[in-house]
Amino acid sequence: MNNTLAWYALQIATNQELKVKTYLEKFRPLKELTEYIGEILMPVETVAEVKDGKKTVRTRKLYPVYLFIQARLYDADGQLLVKPWYFIKEAKGVLSFIGRNDPTPLKDKEIELIKAQISAADGKEVPKVQYSVGEAILITDGPFSNLQGQIEELDPARGKLKVSVSIFGRFTPVELEYWQIKRYEEKKS
Repeated sequence: MNNTLAWYALQIATNQELKVKTYLEKFRPLKELTEYIGEILMPVETVAEVKDGKKTVRTRKLYPVYLFIQARLYDADGQLLVKPWYFIKEAKGVLSFIGRNDPTPLKDKEIELIKAQISAADGKEVPKVQYSVGEAILITDGPFSNLQGQIEELDPARGKLKVSVSIFGRFTPVELEYWQIKRYEEKKS
């Protein structure tokens, strides 16, 4: 018997990723499949945005409609193990394995990249909107609220940026968080 677990990608119905993950984790021991099914990953990042002057934080899936599951689906002779395969495949919300009826394991490099993305996103907030140096913005929060500025530097790792604003006729650099600004759009008359 082959005791090694491999990583597989599952295609999931839209917005059903968490339900499928919860189901598989909950029923894996009840169906006596803990030796066949290991870790289940649903990579997410924390996203911050401001609406109506209020900062909201939510999670966003890095791979919408996919889950990554560590499983043993083949025996030592390379034959598909029916019990774990059907348990996973028949879970409500699972559309298919990548590889359909012949599930294809992910390469080590692929799962290492996915795990690195999870680690990089852990504990960090990223802005919903991406900005670039030189872009005109409007400050929406803080002591410089309602002032226009231009982005001078981006620091995505810290979730901050430097903006040059005109204060009393002089350009001054101000450090802000991403959620404190929005793109400046000139009003057309």
